Amino acid sequence: MLLAMLIDWEVIGRPHYPSMAANQQIAYISDIGAEGLKPLFIAGCCVTTVFLDLSFASERWLRHTGRLVRNTSKAEKVLSVFAIIFAICGTAGLILLSIFDTLRHPHLHDGFLLLFIGGYIISAIFLCAEYQRLGIHYRQHRILRMSFWVKLIFIIVELGLAVGFVICTFTGRYNPGAVLEWVIALIFTFWVLSFLLDLLPAVRTKHRRDQAGAPQLEMGEGAGNAHVIGGGRGDNLDGATLNNGQTGLYEHAGPGFNREVYGASNSKYVSTPSANF
Repeated sequence: MLLAMLIDWEVIGRPHYPSMAANQQIAYISDIGAEGLKPLFIAGCCVTTVFLDLSFASERWLRHTGRLVRNTSKAEKVLSVFAIIFAICGTAGLILLSIFDTLRHPHLHDGFLLLFIGGYIISAIFLCAEYQRLGIHYRQHRILRMSFWVKLIFIIVELGLAVGFVICTFTGRYNPGAVLEWVIALIFTFWVLSFLLDLLPAVRTKHRRDQAGAPQLEMGEGAGNAHVIGGGRGDNLDGATLNNGQTGLYEHAGPGFNREVYGASNSKYVSTPSANF
């Protein structure tokens, strides 16, 4: 979206829009978004922020279910919840600033712009604090430290740029302010993509669970024996002689239950109390 808007402004000859100041040569993103590309601007803001919020929610759910390393304290969970709340505030700010454009609603637009920047920076601070705590507890997971440093760098850089942007914009230095706005937006795009790094371990844990949760049945030849292979952790296998004289195995299928595996001709599940735990 940003690239399309910038290219469009360049191709049509860098026009001076009505929302731009008299001494302004470089258009703000909001100046371009207030004109013919407003539908694209609104759609891009909505899609970007909604998917970012879904990434926040997915990270929280996957951590809760154990697909990502679990939180070790209530404080970490509170930090995660606050990160989601302020991300939603930032989402509301970005969507609303795209609707209330700088040409027709300049004061509302500026207010929503500050809400967007402030919401996501504060959200990043809470998220960074959570990952710092996780990295201390799970020192063996280097990806947590990498994610922490990515978030910390984002906070420092974006905060510095945001301060410069606000100073330039509200003191009438619009051209440097416009450049800073484009840079802030591009860095924010990389921030959105950085969540792929956070969610990547969930793909690996899903693959491992699929392998561990699919026991295979290998049938013996001639003797009518059955063997359970790859039952996963915690399996409880007990030898047993069945009524028909064949040899079978019991596989522990959960607390207080076994799977009774018969010979080569048949196998079935039975709710037989397990003798070993």
